Amino acid sequence: MRAAVLAGTATATTFLYRTLNPPPAEKTEGTKLNQSANLPNQEAIQKGYRTSEALTPLQDITNYNNFYEFDTSKDGVAYAAKGFVTRPWTVSISGLVNKPRTFDIDELLKFDQEERVYRLRCVEGWSMVIPWLGFPLFKLLEKVEPNSQAKYVAFQTLLDPKRMPNQNTGVLQWPYVEGLRLDEAMHPLTIMATGMYGETLPPQDGAPLRLVVPWKYGFKSIKSIVKITLVADEPPTTWNNETPDEYGFYSNVNPSVPHPRWSQATERRIGELGRRKTLLFNGYGEQVAGLYEGMDLVKYF
Repeated sequence: MRAAVLAGTATATTFLYRTLNPPPAEKTEGTKLNQSANLPNQEAIQKGYRTSEALTPLQDITNYNNFYEFDTSKDGVAYAAKGFVTRPWTVSISGLVNKPRTFDIDELLKFDQEERVYRLRCVEGWSMVIPWLGFPLFKLLEKVEPNSQAKYVAFQTLLDPKRMPNQNTGVLQWPYVEGLRLDEAMHPLTIMATGMYGETLPPQDGAPLRLVVPWKYGFKSIKSIVKITLVADEPPTTWNNETPDEYGFYSNVNPSVPHPRWSQATERRIGELGRRKTLLFNGYGEQVAGLYEGMDLVKYF
């Protein structure tokens, strides 16, 4: 019932954004991030690291957010997250690894930061194109050396009701948790994002560190990560726990598998008036379809 109230419909969310959205919040001042050399454009497109589609304006990306730790209204998150403190910040990595370790955010910013221009498809039926900065997750996991028993990667968001005020409510079970299969986590398209548009992430978009998995629905890309655990069994995930008939563990973008309350066949790109067809795996099938060879994508949605 909670999920039904919160998630709404694709039509409602896009309509409300354009007709009822208040003036945008003031831009959060970020810090410029140094980028490593990126691949030539055509090679980057072939690998899925870049798309030639028009970028979603920063104003839209930072004022249309799902981040229930701060607010359940998309236009309220930026205001509620204003002043969110991200220093000090550490991320612990443990579990089935040979070298468990805790990383300071400044250590993570020393990883080569690459620009990745990815499509983001929300389960609610809207989408964006975002120029992220970050580094492949596999580079971080290689530092801790997953052992042979590790099959999945579990992620956890910060739990701090003083800094994330909506955690004082029961709107979800806190902390927010997510998970990937290990091969998904090790795929080169899966990144730890530290910024967008050349600067550090704004609080409403998951500062200081979030996951981005572009072929999955957006709620899989967990924000403000503080803990990563390598495990043998499929870990619990927040929305799958809330309503397992609506939100599967895999949550790969699939136009042929409707949400119980709306179709996933089309989407509205934020900033556009019409709807466009949704692509299987959000258009990254050439790169990731092999991960699911032989799987029933309806059963394992």
